[in-house]
Amino acid sequence: MIDRKELAEELILRENVRKAITAVFQRRNKNKLVEHKNEERLRAVVRSMLSESQAAVASVAKHDSTGINALEDLLKNTNVLSVLQTGYKSLTTDLQQRESYKNHILNAVKNSLAPEESRKEAGEDAEITEEIDEEIDIDVGDRPEDDPDFISIDDEEVEEVEVDEKDEFGLEGEDKTGRNRAFTDFGDIEKVILRAFDDLDNPEDTAMFEEYLMKNLALYFEKFEGELQTTVPEPAIAADAVADDPENGADAETDMPAFELQEVLKFLDIDDIIEHLL
Repeated sequence: MIDRKELAEELILRENVRKAITAVFQRRNKNKLVEHKNEERLRAVVRSMLSESQAAVASVAKHDSTGINALEDLLKNTNVLSVLQTGYKSLTTDLQQRESYKNHILNAVKNSLAPEESRKEAGEDAEITEEIDEEIDIDVGDRPEDDPDFISIDDEEVEEVEVDEKDEFGLEGEDKTGRNRAFTDFGDIEKVILRAFDDLDNPEDTAMFEEYLMKNLALYFEKFEGELQTTVPEPAIAADAVADDPENGADAETDMPAFELQEVLKFLDIDDIIEHLL
């Protein structure tokens, strides 16, 4: 016959063993869950890194022309467009100011790139291969200074004429407010444009850069103008509307004078209305 005390101890032992086994399984499941979560996090991080690297590679070179790639980098990663957008949209008095701003910027960009392009075509480091020996016959008369080829080094009074840089920058017949803002803004972006242009040496690349820079600037000015014309015209019915006069006690929602509304309320059963609403 089994002793009751031994039976109780055995039951307690079995229960403890069961609890221990359960604890072990729970701990293993918990560890597996943690490992699974960590694996999912690692996968997410790897996917994110792959996406970022693919996006970076895709944004580096997407065109067949190095000149176009350089232009895209200029427009995306510099302050050129933000400066022009701010300047253009600040001229809100009339369209002539904005047209003047646009025309001056486009003309200035073209004029600024022209000598750089000529320099590239001519070759900055071209060596002189021919020497020209020229015999100069000198016939010195009684007064050397009378000779037309004589260069005087005596100080002469030369009337200095002050030239306004904005006047030189300006286009005839254009609004001066737009000109002045264009002059200031172009001074902020000219070096950035020339730096991008100077990196190019291939004639095809420089030609593509200049052509599509001018086209894109013109298109962006059209875009800026369209964004300014966003004012919605007042509906015709709204133009004929007459505002309520507070002095006559009109109610904005019912368009009924307050004293008439009070007269109507006398004939309504409020309790009945509340009962039906409930």
